[in-house]
Amino acid sequence: MRFVIISDIHDNLVNLKKCLDWCIKNNIQETLCCGDVTNKETLDFLIKKFPNPIYLVEGNVEIFKKEEIDKYSVEVLKFSGKFNIWNIGGKLVGACHEPYLVDKVLEKGSCDIIFYGHTHRPWEEKKQGVRVVNPGTLGGMFSQATFAVYDTDNDKLELKILNNI
Repeated sequence: MRFVIISDIHDNLVNLKKCLDWCIKNNIQETLCCGDVTNKETLDFLIKKFPNPIYLVEGNVEIFKKEEIDKYSVEVLKFSGKFNIWNIGGKLVGACHEPYLVDKVLEKGSCDIIFYGHTHRPWEEKKQGVRVVNPGTLGGMFSQATFAVYDTDNDKLELKILNNI
């Protein structure tokens, strides 16, 4: 199964739409968002445009209220606060927004891979033997707009530059 990893949208609906259009065209089944969606309208747009499961952790500049998230179906939006580990496509996938929270994810339990955001730069490293990846910024702030696609069947990760899709 392939799923998309996005982070740091910062209300850039043009970039979000382009990414989600690509996802739908390429049969991406689920989305993991590593925070900084920012406002409720962007969250509404994400859920309306991508009707498949969306896993979301809270970023540091969210202005939507946590109570507003309760209106969404838990089958569609799986929100967990600052960090979590989910089973996505048979892999234990950790997620957080800020890099320092990667340690909290590792403390929470075993992971096959961890994704985070915040720095706006694509990055990959190993921490305690676990692959840790930042997909960059979909909003395109301070860096070109990027996202990642992970294939759980073959453990393949691709970085996509939004302007090249």
